[in-house]
Amino acid sequence: MKKYNVGVMGATGAVGQQMIKVLAERNFPVGELRCLASERSEGKVLSTPFGDVTIKRTCETAFEGLDIVLGASENDIAEAMAPHIKAAGAVFVDNSSAFRLCPDVPLVVPEINPEDVEWNNGIISNPNCTTIISLVAINAINKLSKIEGIYASSYQATSGAGAAGPVEMYDQSEAVLKARAAGGEGNSYGADIEPKVFQYQIAYNVIPQIGGFGENLYSSEEMKLQNEGRKIMHLPDLKVSCTCVRVPVERSHAVSIDVITEKKLDLAVVRAAIKDAPGCRLYDEPSEKIYPMPILTSNQDIVYVGRIRRDLVNENGINLWCCGDQVRKGAATNAVQIAELLIEK
Repeated sequence: MKKYNVGVMGATGAVGQQMIKVLAERNFPVGELRCLASERSEGKVLSTPFGDVTIKRTCETAFEGLDIVLGASENDIAEAMAPHIKAAGAVFVDNSSAFRLCPDVPLVVPEINPEDVEWNNGIISNPNCTTIISLVAINAINKLSKIEGIYASSYQATSGAGAAGPVEMYDQSEAVLKARAAGGEGNSYGADIEPKVFQYQIAYNVIPQIGGFGENLYSSEEMKLQNEGRKIMHLPDLKVSCTCVRVPVERSHAVSIDVITEKKLDLAVVRAAIKDAPGCRLYDEPSEKIYPMPILTSNQDIVYVGRIRRDLVNENGINLWCCGDQVRKGAATNAVQIAELLIEK
């Protein structure tokens, strides 16, 4: 089998580390693995499934000889390095949001629009994590009848804010428990909480803001499901009303979705379609208390779908609840799957 030289940009971060792990798990034919990170990590040695790799600094000349670069860096780095990745002859599979809505850059979820990989011009974007999880869950419905609108609420884990997110949650939780044991009062029992990662205390709390608010009073995170969903599902008129909430969960995002379709669908047909959909697991027996939860869906790549029921307001509406690991399927695994499409082509 032909081997491919793969670079991981942002290799020391949570998503970068997961990308390396997923490459090994899926037996991607890696020739050279090149781990790229910031100057402060240069020269350090990473232990990987492909052997020990010395980290190189992300710079203009770091991409020579690579076939594919998986990006797990911030927007500014992705934008600065993209021309140099392309000049080196590599294809850039980027997890940042820098290029997602560019008309000449494919935005790909392999279970939904794998054919879009074929028109890349050296850059392919990985969608937002909540977008990936949501669209994998509802794509089978769209195949039965075109989706015209979506009402959604996401319940997003602290690790979606990076490795420091869960640390802050657990530190705050410990502080609250100590204050409570000491007889403190109030919501935090007198604990001295100074949030750094999140806007407010996240332990024992939920925060209804992820990203900045726009003129329409929706946050940037909330608009991604509509803007990215239109491009991925080839539904230019798709309308989405979304609320994104940060919750005190370590890993795996959950989304409540109400899908409005062009035609009224039979629930049994919907359930059967989701059961057979790639990337999905039908997990839906309410009478037996079987439904998706973050604790069930972490550290794996399948989106669990359950609580499937008819909307009581709109007869063409289907309600469901889904969960998926936002670090794996919502980021690293989806990027590796895109790389797999590239080598298949």
